[in-house]
Amino acid sequence: MKLEFESLRRWPDVEAENLQAFDAADRLLLDLAAEAGWPAEPGRVAILNDHYGALTLGALTAGVRSVRVHQDALSGARAIEANAQRLLPELAGEYRHLPPGAGLLENASLVLMQLPRSLDALEEMLAFVAEHASADVTVMATGRIKHMGLGMNEVMGRYFETVTASLARQKSRVLTAAGGRPAGQRPAPRFPLHGSFPVGLEKPLELRAYAETFGGAKLDPGTRFLLEHLDLPDTAGRAVDLGCGNGTIAGFIALKYPLLTVYASDQSASAVASTAATAAANGVADRVAPVQDDALASLPDASEELVVLNPPFHMGNTVHAGIALKLIADAGRVLAPGGELWCVWNSHLGYRSQLEKLVGPTRQVARNPKFTITVSTRA
Repeated sequence: MKLEFESLRRWPDVEAENLQAFDAADRLLLDLAAEAGWPAEPGRVAILNDHYGALTLGALTAGVRSVRVHQDALSGARAIEANAQRLLPELAGEYRHLPPGAGLLENASLVLMQLPRSLDALEEMLAFVAEHASADVTVMATGRIKHMGLGMNEVMGRYFETVTASLARQKSRVLTAAGGRPAGQRPAPRFPLHGSFPVGLEKPLELRAYAETFGGAKLDPGTRFLLEHLDLPDTAGRAVDLGCGNGTIAGFIALKYPLLTVYASDQSASAVASTAATAAANGVADRVAPVQDDALASLPDASEELVVLNPPFHMGNTVHAGIALKLIADAGRVLAPGGELWCVWNSHLGYRSQLEKLVGPTRQVARNPKFTITVSTRA
C-alpha cells in the first residue's frame, strides 16, 4: 500500500492553490524512517506536529499500527481525520489523537515530528518525549532547510546524547536524536512562559504561554494598540475573544469590565491552555471560558453582542489572508443584529472592504503607521 500525497487535503483548514497539505520534508522523513526500520511492535510510534496527515497516513501505509498522534491545531487534527476516512477508511482506527503527556508517548521507541516554527516549541515537545517515552527512543524531526537553524541541533542536544543531520533532499533535511539524557542532565521545565505588562489598568497584566502559542508570553504590538482604544458597551454581558492566543485580550477585558464574562476561542490547544493560565494568573478564571474550536463553530448564528479580534496574517510559514477572512466571516455569522466586531489589523492589508462585506457598516476608531482599529456593526 502506498500513500498518494497529492490526494491529501487541508480541509477544514483554508485551501488555496499555493497551500499544500504535504511537502518534501514529509516524504524525506518517511523514507528515512523506513530505511532505519519501523518498530515491529504496534504502539511504539508517536507522531508530533503532523500538519495534515502525511506522516500519520504514511506510517499507516508502511504497516505501522496503533499510532499515537498530537497536532496542536484543531483544523490540522480534523484534516488528518478527514484524510484518513477518505483515503484509508480501513485503517482509520489504527491511530489516536492524544494530548501531550504519558498517554501520547509512553513506551514510544520512535517519535516522528515536523519541526515547529520556534525553538521554545521544539524544547517543549522534546521535554515531553524525554520524560515519557521509552529510554531507547529515537526522535526523527524534519523541516524545510530555509526554516531550520543550528539552534535546533542545540536544543535537541540538551535532551539527547547524539544529534545527526541527514543529507539534504529537495531543500529538506531530517535531524535524528538518540540516547536520551537522564533527568539530572536535562533542563528544568520552564513552561508556561511568564510575562507582565502595564496596559493602563490598576496593575500590570500577567501573561502566560505554553510554547506552541503564537507570540509566547509577549504583548503583541497590534493588541497593545487595540487595548489602548477598546471601549466596550456597558450594557454587554459577554464578549468573545476570537483567536485568543495567550489570553491578552480575554484577561484585559475581564479585568477592565468586571461585569463581563469572556468566551475565548482558539483552534490551538496550546493557546487555549495559555489563556486559561493567563486568566488564573490575573484572578479572573471564573469569568473567562477558553474553548478549542474551529473559529466560532460551536456558537449559533446571531447569538453574540461583542466579538474582539486580532486576526493572524499567516498560516504556518506562509503569509496568507485566508484565515483572517474566515475568522471575520464567522464573527459576522455569530453577531446578533447591532452586535459589534472590534478588530485590529495591519493597515497595509486593507481589510475594511471585507469587514463591510462580511459583517456590516465599519468605522475607523484609530490608526497609527502600522495598525488600524475598526468597529463593524452587524446589520
